Amino acid sequence: MKKVVSVSLGSSKRNHQATAEFGGQTFSIERIGTDGDKAKAIALIRELDGKVDAIGMGGTDLYIFAGGKRYTFRESAEIAAAAKLTPIVDGSGLKNTLERRVIKTLVEKHGMNFNSKPVLVVCAVDRFGMAEALVQAGCRTVFGDLLFGLGLPIPIRTLQGLARLARLVAPIITKLPVSLFYPTGESQQQHEPRFAKYFTEADIVAGDFHYIRRYMPNKLSGKTIITSTVTKDDETLLKERGVQTLVTTTPDLGGRSFGTNVLEGVLVALADKPQAEITVNDYEQLLDDIGLEPRIKRLAQ
Repeated sequence: MKKVVSVSLGSSKRNHQATAEFGGQTFSIERIGTDGDKAKAIALIRELDGKVDAIGMGGTDLYIFAGGKRYTFRESAEIAAAAKLTPIVDGSGLKNTLERRVIKTLVEKHGMNFNSKPVLVVCAVDRFGMAEALVQAGCRTVFGDLLFGLGLPIPIRTLQGLARLARLVAPIITKLPVSLFYPTGESQQQHEPRFAKYFTEADIVAGDFHYIRRYMPNKLSGKTIITSTVTKDDETLLKERGVQTLVTTTPDLGGRSFGTNVLEGVLVALADKPQAEITVNDYEQLLDDIGLEPRIKRLAQ
């Protein structure tokens, strides 16, 4: 049995363990939250190093991609450096492939019409592949990176504007503690509605669930949510808010979906080459091999 463990800066209340089969291999998958404790995350990664097949980094990104460039978070790189033997991934490589595929699959296999639909992507530099795919599908997009990441009342409406923002702020924010602009630990459980009009105006809300959960208004009637890491309690909350359809880019494993870092860990464990040699084409082929499909769940009639 292969083993993938996600070490997250997020809340330990969201911990989960499951067994699943991918590519003919049985996997033990576990998510362990450290409640925002960076030192605890580093210690846990050191303990797991060499004992598991892949380690995921949750509650933070190691890299963000925008405008053809990759930016590295200094704090996350310090955490990742604790793994000397076992491949460690943050899900960013998979976001750039899987989440593009998900939008295409929703159109071609499930008849979802994105043309001219108003869409809010709560943080697009974290999901640039999805952002590009939504624009290509004809959506009227609002990227909420300044709204929800920095609290500034400035919506971004084009990929060009997003790329300009990334070039401007990425060299700065990637040197700061992740907790300054992303919910970690117990802050993931807080609800602080912000810029509700952009949620209200959108038919589809997409992106990181912790941003969605923290900043969404009390009513999301008739909305479609496209995200990844969602627990049973999260589903209940979305249903109470009136969400009609939930799409997760990662599958249900033991009653919840895991983050892309977990799934990227699975693919790295399945690949027959060193992590540094895995390409976008390899990810695409591995996704084809395991037949991964988005999960679509109707929450309200």
